[in-house]
Amino acid sequence: MFVPDAGHRWLRSPAGSVAALAYGADYNPDQWPREVWDEDVALMREAGVNVVSLAIFSWARIQPAQDRWDFAWLDDAMDLLHANGIGVDLATATASPPPWLTTAHPEILPVTRTGETLWPGARQHWRPTSPVFRRHALALVEAIGTRYADHPALVAWHVSNELGCHNLYDYSDDAAQAFRAWLRDRYATVDALNHAWGTAFWSQRYGDWHEILPPRLAAAHPNPTQQLDFKRFSSDALKEHLTAERDLLRRLTPEVPVTTNFMVMGETKGMDYADWAGEVDFVSNDHYVLPGPQSLDELSFSASLTGRLAGGRPWFLMEHSTSAVNWQPVNVAKKPGEMLRDSLTHVAHGADAVCYFQWRQSAAGAEKFHSAMVPHAGRDSDVFRDVVGLGSTLQALAPVVGSRQRPARAAILFDWPSWWACEQDSHPSDRLRYRAEALDWYSAFLGAGVRVDVVPTGTRLGGYDVVIAPVLHVVTAALAEELTAYVTQGGHLVATYFSGIVDEHDHVWLGGYPGALRSLLGIRIQEFAPLLDHESVELDNLTRATMWTERIDVVAEDVEVLVRYLTGEVAGRPAVTSRPCGQGVATYVSTRLGADGLGPVLRSVLLRAEVPSELPAAVRGRVELAIRTGGADEFWFLVNRTAEDLEVPDLEGDVLVGARGTSTGSGVAPVRLAPRGVAVLRRTV
Repeated sequence: MFVPDAGHRWLRSPAGSVAALAYGADYNPDQWPREVWDEDVALMREAGVNVVSLAIFSWARIQPAQDRWDFAWLDDAMDLLHANGIGVDLATATASPPPWLTTAHPEILPVTRTGETLWPGARQHWRPTSPVFRRHALALVEAIGTRYADHPALVAWHVSNELGCHNLYDYSDDAAQAFRAWLRDRYATVDALNHAWGTAFWSQRYGDWHEILPPRLAAAHPNPTQQLDFKRFSSDALKEHLTAERDLLRRLTPEVPVTTNFMVMGETKGMDYADWAGEVDFVSNDHYVLPGPQSLDELSFSASLTGRLAGGRPWFLMEHSTSAVNWQPVNVAKKPGEMLRDSLTHVAHGADAVCYFQWRQSAAGAEKFHSAMVPHAGRDSDVFRDVVGLGSTLQALAPVVGSRQRPARAAILFDWPSWWACEQDSHPSDRLRYRAEALDWYSAFLGAGVRVDVVPTGTRLGGYDVVIAPVLHVVTAALAEELTAYVTQGGHLVATYFSGIVDEHDHVWLGGYPGALRSLLGIRIQEFAPLLDHESVELDNLTRATMWTERIDVVAEDVEVLVRYLTGEVAGRPAVTSRPCGQGVATYVSTRLGADGLGPVLRSVLLRAEVPSELPAAVRGRVELAIRTGGADEFWFLVNRTAEDLEVPDLEGDVLVGARGTSTGSGVAPVRLAPRGVAVLRRTV
């Protein structure tokens, strides 16, 4: 079972402080002359900044040589920030080793699957399993932790930075040795590993542990279970580094909470954050808007998942951008209103901290064209004016602090092992993208105006009326039993194509697809029928499908065919089926319909489950609703998903952010939403 951080602790509060949403950025004073720092803190106070993350990439400055330390500048920065009422989320500075360390110990550098060394010159050039790196990193953590343990500015510890962003997969000899140890713990015997990996295929049977390697460049496709286990191992290796730093900090400062910044966004999939979430005192996340027609949907999706990783408790938005980033092919500046809308969407889904990369835009380095709270144009800029305006808005939202997300009645199940396994090589189609299918379902919910939680596998599902399981490829026997129990006890489950196919060892469930879910769904599929890039098929509900189809046979008498294929090789066969089971219903969608095509299917499921929209009909699909609850109050966040002025009728409550229009009758005046605007209502439960 997924269990979020039961020992949740938030930022340590300075004496005399009042409850407020945290607001700030990564702060890098070591990039600037000392005289700039005084201007920085003055501007921070003007903007309402009350927390910064400090020293993230400062190892080379703090320890310029193995036997030399320089804390004077950091002492000065800590004191200056405290004197101006700004708390510090102090980093351990271990994200990027300094040149003296990599020169003395090049054996800490990562190695790619093709045998190339990743050299210094960028960042995160270290092996997660290197004992040499670990020794030096923990020495740095101990020095920082000891020096600043009692500093009044310290509100939290920030372990490393974006663990695994650039060094997730290391194929070095250190990694090979650690991988073997991990496999010993998992399988105990070589015979058990041979069975799990199916090594009878291609003469891969191992006789001893020392023969096993990471899945380096091979003559053909490496063993799929070896690949899957290496993904599990790599996530665990980074988690072990996280906990090593955390344990040292907890010993030095047991009262100071410890976090690290996840990257729940886009295709960042290598770290199993459902497994990591219980290892930190509070969940933190970095998120950047990705271009495309679902960019705002993806932001909301990621925020929802982050909130559920945090167990519905408040979490820390550690990084996002005020405007353009620097790492996309074309880096587009944000439109008016987008900065506030993006920030408050995270708050709507549970964030009690809104922070950016970074405070002052760098004048040099790889990220000099990445936006910041203080841009190159300085204080006299639209970006900084928006920063100040957001600070005022966050102050108005002080009553929201500490409130939790109110669970929705529907959930989308998110599973890292399925994400890893379903996109490996040698599959029916390499066009399948796990997160894209999950996001399409989320977009369909937004289009219907129905709130939905994105929850990790292992979440207790009993409180949800509807659960969507997109491409749930890896299904253990225990998970199959759990999903069956969910349905028989009254739940409405929707599974999609390529679900239930393999067990935890990536072995196919035999007897026909969808394998572990076949009995529950009452269908049997003999063979997949993926589509070529230029192909699509029509369905009898007037939608079109792409990428994937299946030859479904109905094997249970009580299965209802909801939608059929009209064209293509599977014409006439079921495309969407539904089967009552106990008190609930199990539905299967056998093809990729896209966000728009999923709309009719989803509406049918929601109608049957009696899950309505909480929004007025006039704004469904154009306004997103998220709800936080605390004590006797609920906080309704209304996010305008359009570039038009909107009015939301028939909603009572005190307006914390936004405004009401003019009442046209005896009812309550409508809530006004500017283009890309957000309103927040406080309503009594």
